[in-house]
Amino acid sequence: MLLPNEFMQPMQLQTPRLILRQWQDSDTTPFIQMCADDEVMRYFPKKLDTSEATAFLQRIRSDIEKRGWGLFAVELKATGEFIGFIGLHVHPAEFELADAPEIGWRLLPKYWQQGYATEGAKAVLKYAFRNLRLDKVISFTACLNTPSERVMQRIGMQKLREFDHPRVPSDHPLNKHVLYEIRRSDYLHIPFC
Repeated sequence: MLLPNEFMQPMQLQTPRLILRQWQDSDTTPFIQMCADDEVMRYFPKKLDTSEATAFLQRIRSDIEKRGWGLFAVELKATGEFIGFIGLHVHPAEFELADAPEIGWRLLPKYWQQGYATEGAKAVLKYAFRNLRLDKVISFTACLNTPSERVMQRIGMQKLREFDHPRVPSDHPLNKHVLYEIRRSDYLHIPFC
């Protein structure tokens, strides 16, 4: 069962270098650019045009307003720059594979390979298990997306299996996905938590 934030106020999480927060209007333009970026979207079936990205952003903001948590905007503490998003996403009930909230991240390329995804994802897992008291969190990505898979491993997730994504055509190079999960009982035994 998903538990809402007690006071239904959007959460803000902080790490040594990052602030994970509700979205601001100033995030819209870089978010749209990120969703149209060839590098960022190479492990997704398609890039998003402006209207698709805007609609996606509105759903993300609405989820945080309703639950108090979701896919948080991420900014650098040192500069206040928007660098992408990290957080939890709840899939529609008909997507049977996603039987728990999914942890995910998407960052602008200039912020890759600096440990930001791992740092932010650790904070999200801590919140998911210690505050929301979720039983488990999942993550999945295209098998070709080894950078994201490495983040899953660094935050203590375990690979369950590979699968054909039901929403990606079977002949598409991104059809094969990998599924990871971490259970609360396992998370509590990880040294960094």
